[in-house]
Amino acid sequence: MNERIRELALQAKQSALDAMIKITDKEQALKIYSELYDTKFAELIIQECMQACINMGNEYEIKSAGQYQAEMFAFAIKKHFGVTE
Repeated sequence: MNERIRELALQAKQSALDAMIKITDKEQALKIYSELYDTKFAELIIQECMQACINMGNEYEIKSAGQYQAEMFAFAIKKHFGVTE
């Protein structure tokens, strides 16, 4: 696992822990933690992929149609996974 994936996993863990702390039922808290961690980790990876598409266009100074394509790839990833944010 590379460093960026570790960072995203830690962000997902912290997000899930923050939500879990508010729940008093231990079994429910563990279930909520697991669901929230999985969801947040997936969202972060999807966002990272979308940003990578956009960054590629910027990094290689792709202009016009090329940048548009990079943004369309990012949109396709977002649509495929049903990201609403």
